Amino acid sequence: MFGVAEFRWLWLAQLGSVVGDQLARVALAVLVFDRTGSAGLSAVTYALTFLPDIVGGPLLSGLADRYPRRRLMIGCDIARAVLVAAMAIPGASLWILCVLLVAVQLLASPFQSARAALLPSILTGDKYVLASSVSNITAQASQLAGFVTGGTLVAAFGVGNALLADAVTFALSALLLKLGVRERPLPGSSEARPGWWPSLSAGARLVWSDRQLRYLVALACVAGFYVSIEGLAAPYAAVVGGGPAAVGILLAANPAGQMVGMLLLTRAAPARRLKLMGPLAIGSCAPLIGCIAEPGLWVTVGLWFVSGLCASYQLAASAAFVLNVPDAQRGQAFGLARTALIVSQGIGVLVAGAAADRWAPSLVVAAAGILGLLVAAGAAYGYVGATRQPA
Repeated sequence: MFGVAEFRWLWLAQLGSVVGDQLARVALAVLVFDRTGSAGLSAVTYALTFLPDIVGGPLLSGLADRYPRRRLMIGCDIARAVLVAAMAIPGASLWILCVLLVAVQLLASPFQSARAALLPSILTGDKYVLASSVSNITAQASQLAGFVTGGTLVAAFGVGNALLADAVTFALSALLLKLGVRERPLPGSSEARPGWWPSLSAGARLVWSDRQLRYLVALACVAGFYVSIEGLAAPYAAVVGGGPAAVGILLAANPAGQMVGMLLLTRAAPARRLKLMGPLAIGSCAPLIGCIAEPGLWVTVGLWFVSGLCASYQLAASAAFVLNVPDAQRGQAFGLARTALIVSQGIGVLVAGAAADRWAPSLVVAAAGILGLLVAAGAAYGYVGATRQPA
């Protein structure tokens, strides 16, 4: 994959863009806490960075089907560079900073959709699936690097300079796309290209009416069950006798398992990956049931790691989804699926947190595992039936 020059440039641009996203989140959260001294306001500000994805997914992802995708990505990066640089202006009110941050995050949806739609044009067949794996692993590693780098930059140079560094990452991403990725015409004629609302409704109809796509989205949303453990890491760590370090270890277990699982899954043949998708989806939730016995910190870390290992099925599900969508609708359909995934994760964390106020965290984790297993089994069964249905 890295032998393909365009993918190298696209990958480097992704690296800068994702690190930039995390830098903005960390720097602004620190800035709000420094000005107000309120941990609650700092947490609310950080939560604001996730809300725009829910709106931007369905409303803005269709731009990737209406405008040249490379040009759209460059435009999003340039706009984000300007907005983040404006956030670095000394003395700006917190309300203005929050509005700018929301605007920055809104632009992430069309950028990600355009990238997802462009990638199958650069790498085809199984190379595309492997490239998706590299992109997913890069995204997770970049998020971790962004968090670490963000905290280091803020501590060393201050919030303003950290935000300026963030703006540079977006500008660099735009430059890399400009220099290394060639423009491609959109599929279909511009006269036949639908407007915003027709594009949104057509994308929703496509995903809902196609059984394979529908069940692939359902498989993706199983993440709402196994990701719910992230919201319970702190109270669970307290139950098993761990401190803040234990919380960090628990939070790292699932993502670490996913990264290892993706590396292993890419070694399987394409047909084998699709066959493993259902069992792995079930396996992403099944280990959580063992937490009902409160087995201790390290056994729990092992269970959550295995859950993440099996959650690598998301790679196969995502690739199958994109490849089963017509090129002319990939941006909008991907945005809708991404929104469904984010909403399911948010609901899972919120419901698990509310339940943990009434029941033991270990019981809530086990319940999430049982419910997730049932949903995963149903979605996997439905997908197998859909693939056997005559075209």
